[in-house]
Amino acid sequence: MTRRIDSYSIRLFVAAVRAGSIQRAGEQEHIAPSALSRRLADLEHAFGTPLLVRSPRGVVMTDAGRLVFERAARMDDELQDLVREVQILGDDVQGTVRLYANMSAVIGFLPERLRQLRAQYPGVRVALHEADTRDVIRACLDDRADVGIGVETAVPAGLFTRHFAHDPLQVVVPGEHPLADEETIGFAQVLDYPVIGVHQGGALDRSLHERAAAMQMRFAPEVSVSCFDAVCRMVEAGLGIAVIPRSAAAAYAGMSHFIRRPLADAWADRHLNLYALARTPQPRVIQALIDSFHG
Repeated sequence: MTRRIDSYSIRLFVAAVRAGSIQRAGEQEHIAPSALSRRLADLEHAFGTPLLVRSPRGVVMTDAGRLVFERAARMDDELQDLVREVQILGDDVQGTVRLYANMSAVIGFLPERLRQLRAQYPGVRVALHEADTRDVIRACLDDRADVGIGVETAVPAGLFTRHFAHDPLQVVVPGEHPLADEETIGFAQVLDYPVIGVHQGGALDRSLHERAAAMQMRFAPEVSVSCFDAVCRMVEAGLGIAVIPRSAAAAYAGMSHFIRRPLADAWADRHLNLYALARTPQPRVIQALIDSFHG
């Protein structure tokens, strides 16, 4: 029986349990959900009992699944540690780096940085997962991510940080808007007009709510959407104005009928950081990515 239980299937089982969904686990592990589901079915056949209960809402563990997960998670962590230790000793820099990054990093900086990394280290593969900054840091602390990229913030002890990019906030308005002639725009001015929000509950959304509350004003978006390109489409349609990172504004609001202005408030001068568990030494493949990405 043990010959039919391979480490990759164990890893996929752990991923499915942690994600709570075969679909999400497939995205994280870069495998088609149908193939992942077959792997899980083969694993259950090898154990001779169901490990997961599947439903349209996701997956939950059976009693047997809980027992397997406790052992399997430890086995997978130990195997990943072994791989990293061996990679430190190897002559070539190669292996997979689990990278969690926030939306603005993915849109504004990572395509070029990943291309540079690939040119420098052809043997390095990056498994990229987009997440909010809070989840990026949590993934690093839980050792689900080797490297994270998110908004600069205070982090718990045990995390290494390094600057990644400067990405200040800008205000995007249509060309005919009353604020279009301003050189810079204050947040209080923004709040006098209908606003388009992005990623409700995300780091930027929380920050704008907090800043408005500190000014005894309300940040109450007319519309909230899930991504920066949708924000710019709403602005383009005249439904409101938006506060978004410069990287996203450059990517999606670069046409002549958009006006982009710096957000004048001091807190808008935003930076993105690299985060990773503090290890000495770092596995060579992780250190290679950190050195390549350092802005």
